[in-house]
Amino acid sequence: MAVALRKSLKTIEDYKAANPNYTDLLDILADILILREEYRQNMKDSIFHVEENLITQKMEGGLPLIDFTGKEYDLSRPKQYFNSLISIVEKRMPEEAQNIISIIKDKQYDWEKMIRASFDRSDEEGEAANEELASGSEARENLDLIDLFTEESLRPELENIAEKYDEIIAKSGWSEGYCPICGKEPKIGEIREEEEGKRYLFCHQCGFKWYFHRIKCPFCGNDEQHSLAYFAVEGEEHHRVDVCNKCRRYIKIIELSKSSEEPNLDVEDIATLHLDMIAYDEGYN
Repeated sequence: MAVALRKSLKTIEDYKAANPNYTDLLDILADILILREEYRQNMKDSIFHVEENLITQKMEGGLPLIDFTGKEYDLSRPKQYFNSLISIVEKRMPEEAQNIISIIKDKQYDWEKMIRASFDRSDEEGEAANEELASGSEARENLDLIDLFTEESLRPELENIAEKYDEIIAKSGWSEGYCPICGKEPKIGEIREEEEGKRYLFCHQCGFKWYFHRIKCPFCGNDEQHSLAYFAVEGEEHHRVDVCNKCRRYIKIIELSKSSEEPNLDVEDIATLHLDMIAYDEGYN
């Protein structure tokens, strides 16, 4: 088992002890991390291909390396991985698993269509299908888990691309608020004290981190300091929420001291769900 994975599993156990309310979700995440590692070890090459001669033009034009909506890819491996992820819920949450299985077997649910819709923020049809499937709060929670597994189903493949082109992108001067690998928007990021408070954004879809201006909204580009703010919960000052009062969007941020080890932001995201709830209650999304 990789050192990074062992550390992440240890962090999960620490968070479970500190906040038992997150035990179920953190247990699921632990199983996901183990499955992801197994997938990566058995994977030779990614199903995704980057046209290396176009990298410079894409970075300059604000285009991510992977064009998921414009190209066809063989998704048989990710689909098999998705089914393995569903088996985690069958083990951890057997009652909820039956509801989840009934949703993905519903004729309205199209896994590949949902995958593609998740990369296209203008896809109203995909959003409408989600809303129709999510009738009631329990169904919404089940669909949130399905969304998590759908996103994760591509993670190992895209993570491979992110690691391969990490240094090239770091030198490209990418300055967009969405991921340079896959185009997804970030949910969480980090500020590093040893780098004079630089802010980095994190993509859950491919695991890539990139530098982004600290005083700027990644979603609408607003850089007017008077309309940008942040809040934190007392006693958890190293976790905060950066908000934009123009577009009413938010992103969670982990503040790292010079002595901090590299955090697993997948874990941090689950362990800070209460910050999402506070942000929603305050009218941010």
